[in-house]
Amino acid sequence: MRVTLLGTGCPQVSTRRYGPASLLCWNDRQFLVDCGSGVTQRLLGAGSAGKSIDALFLTHLHSDHIIDLFQLIISSWHQGRDRPQRIFGPHGTRQYLNGLMALWRPELEQRIAHEKRPSTVALELEITELEPGIALRDGDLTVIAVAVRHQPVKAAYGYVFTDGRQKVAFSGDTAFCPDLILAAKDADALVHECFIHREMLALPGVRGPETIENVASYHTLSTEVGKVAAQARARCLILNHFVPVAFDSNALLADIRADYSGPVLVGEDLMQFDTVTGMLRHGEAAVALPWPQ
Repeated sequence: MRVTLLGTGCPQVSTRRYGPASLLCWNDRQFLVDCGSGVTQRLLGAGSAGKSIDALFLTHLHSDHIIDLFQLIISSWHQGRDRPQRIFGPHGTRQYLNGLMALWRPELEQRIAHEKRPSTVALELEITELEPGIALRDGDLTVIAVAVRHQPVKAAYGYVFTDGRQKVAFSGDTAFCPDLILAAKDADALVHECFIHREMLALPGVRGPETIENVASYHTLSTEVGKVAAQARARCLILNHFVPVAFDSNALLADIRADYSGPVLVGEDLMQFDTVTGMLRHGEAAVALPWPQ
């Protein structure tokens, strides 16, 4: 399995860290986890495209995780996608997408009539609303939806991808979650969000102490995420979805190292990791981690 971090940011605007999204490649299949801002551009940067995505898995319906859904749909159509978009998500996904497509319907109808493209099948949606448990079986691959703790959001999921040999877990947005730890047990890679509390300072007119505490309450703190990886016995921890987007990486690694001794990757947009070879790539750089087969 190959994991590419497409966006490692959060609702804060950043030109370094785009909105949350990850790409998992397995054999000839490509799966997208979340659809944050800039995802279509990052897909191209990763050598993929919306037209190639076999399924999109939404962790929850917060705006920073779904904001570029329509951009994904229409750009995939422009790229010549030859099948409907297959989208999995929590309860409410169908209502949201039906409303989204209705909002854009006049513009779409005008485009369809004027542009005379050979097909509109890429504008069709196959929507599956999930309950905890098996979300998809695709050959040897199984995708499992894990209910996580993101209250007051009523339905939020992490996802585990496994083919019986390799295993990758995505936390989604969550506070410390024993169910996720259990589901991610012995994962080759745990891709986990990270809230860096000391970096979030009160700003008059922007956020006060109550805002910071409320946001922190449904994320995993940097002082906790190492415990999650250690208890899950994850082979590698990949940090993403940083809140805030700018932080002291040395201090963050010190937080993690207090509890977890395995490889830790402080995620960057377009960073790629291969769970079979242990190869990490980012730009022109390539690092082979100690990775016994």
